[in-house]
Amino acid sequence: MRMNWKFAVTVAATVLTGAAGAGVAQASPATADSVAPSACRPANHTAKITEAPASAGHHHYRVTLIAPRGYEPCKLAGSPTKVRFSDRGSDIGVTAGHYGNQATVVTFGPGHPVHFDIQVPSSGRSTPAGEASFTLQAPDGEIPGTSVAQGKLKVATGTLIGPVERGA
Repeated sequence: MRMNWKFAVTVAATVLTGAAGAGVAQASPATADSVAPSACRPANHTAKITEAPASAGHHHYRVTLIAPRGYEPCKLAGSPTKVRFSDRGSDIGVTAGHYGNQATVVTFGPGHPVHFDIQVPSSGRSTPAGEASFTLQAPDGEIPGTSVAQGKLKVATGTLIGPVERGA
């Protein structure tokens, strides 16, 4: 009976892995011979929102991602997707587009923080938020899971998300 159970679990895992399909990155580490978990997985990094200098007609916020020691570096590309803003657990309902070069690849991991920009139009009605959730992108598709950043910001219709860049 034990052998059948192991076989069934193996078959189910294989089927589910195959069903994940194309367009879903596996958050694989930057090096092939690594043993540590990937820093790109949402549970393996922290994210913080801070106010950034404004530009003509826009407020800017910087979302900085940091991975602690013990995680393997990985590759990210483009702007995060599925961005949602909330305040005290309530979804605000503002959806965000993206801007900038979506093909540039950056390395993220311990000692290699990354950031992206949230660009909010100055004109129009803005709504306060305290949290942004998002899905990171690898060069070959989405990284499974949702990352969360904490920090005060205001969002409005027309908010755009910039691509991930090197540095804090």
